[in-house]
Amino acid sequence: MNAQDVKKDEIKKEVVRILDSINSANKQKQSEQEKPTLTDKPEKTEKKEHWYDKIGLRGYVQVRYNGLLSTNDKVACDQCDKSWGTTSTAPDAKSNNGFFLRRARLVFSGQIHPNVYIYIQPDFASSPASGVNHFAQLRDAYFDLSFDKKREFRVRIGQSKVPYGFENMQSSQNRLTLDRNDGLNSAVVNERDLGAFFYWAPAAVRERFAMLVSEGYKGSGDYGVFAFGAYNGQTANKSEANRNLHVVTRLSYPFVVGNQIIEPGIQAYTGKWAFGSELSTGVTTANKQNTLDQRVAASFILYPKPFGIQAEYNIGKGPRYNKTTNTVDVSHLEGGYVTLNYKLDLPKHQLIYPFAKFQYYDGGKKFEKDARSYVVRDYELGLEWQPFKAFELVAEWVIADRTFEDSALPNNRQRGNLLRLQAQFNF
Repeated sequence: MNAQDVKKDEIKKEVVRILDSINSANKQKQSEQEKPTLTDKPEKTEKKEHWYDKIGLRGYVQVRYNGLLSTNDKVACDQCDKSWGTTSTAPDAKSNNGFFLRRARLVFSGQIHPNVYIYIQPDFASSPASGVNHFAQLRDAYFDLSFDKKREFRVRIGQSKVPYGFENMQSSQNRLTLDRNDGLNSAVVNERDLGAFFYWAPAAVRERFAMLVSEGYKGSGDYGVFAFGAYNGQTANKSEANRNLHVVTRLSYPFVVGNQIIEPGIQAYTGKWAFGSELSTGVTTANKQNTLDQRVAASFILYPKPFGIQAEYNIGKGPRYNKTTNTVDVSHLEGGYVTLNYKLDLPKHQLIYPFAKFQYYDGGKKFEKDARSYVVRDYELGLEWQPFKAFELVAEWVIADRTFEDSALPNNRQRGNLLRLQAQFNF
């Protein structure tokens, strides 16, 4: 082998070595690029949202005992609490007061779409008649359809509370007194009906309405600053009976005045009531299918910070039993109430609310037997103790003077006192 061939062979080996080095460097660089670094974040897999993921569940249960220190078992309020007293016509009738499940509510609700909110509430402690308890019954089933991003303008469609009266709209879960007043609650039994209602309130005011409930000021909830709507007028869970809708409107605003919040309001409704099975044999009325039913009411609320006042009064015309003629006539009605209360904040987030209430009503109740005639003058003194948000205990002393008359009890004025107790748990 000559010197030239040796030189060619060395050049060839050097070229191969250089190429191998380049190839090795490329592989190492590629390997390092493929290695995960500490700063690399794994790719997030977005979870698909479903409408049912946005539905919450809450509720409350109330257990009562109305049999303590009663001086007259014939003092009763059929609309208020069927375990209180008796409406028996027997001269020596006694009430079989015992433990009573007044309410057992579940609430399914949620913003299932940016513009659609749903609310469904059954009650598992309904009492269609005295001594018949624990029936399941629909209370609310509606949706709110809003028209803007802030949800200031909305229409509520379905079975819901009729926007008439602050105490009517105030949830029984939040109300201090065990029962609503006869004067305004006689307008809409169970406070609800099937219809469509328009509500408007600025976003800031809607937040204020929510705060008045969540922070223990006994608010009514969010029924708008302005409300207007139409509903069947036959009360909840009943079919329309005369194709004559009731119309209602309400205006109310919670003003901030220094450290206090006051909420004046005015509301009114009009319509025609249709009697079904309420009239007894022999009791007549001029227009069974279209009896005038209309009212107007004023409200004034001073929220308890710490002292509070809640007062309402309404006047109107509606059906009422006339014992002189054994008929149901359209007559004048009026009544209302005033409640004084105090919010006492104790250590460990305990709350105590002492309260006193007077109510008066002179009128009929269209949905009771023969549009039963009432004259009510009741005083209530009570105390609510809330050791924690999941539990409340209420004791209430009632001084009652109630006249309630129909064809079976045409002369029936009852006076008496009793102590009422209620335990409530919230979840």
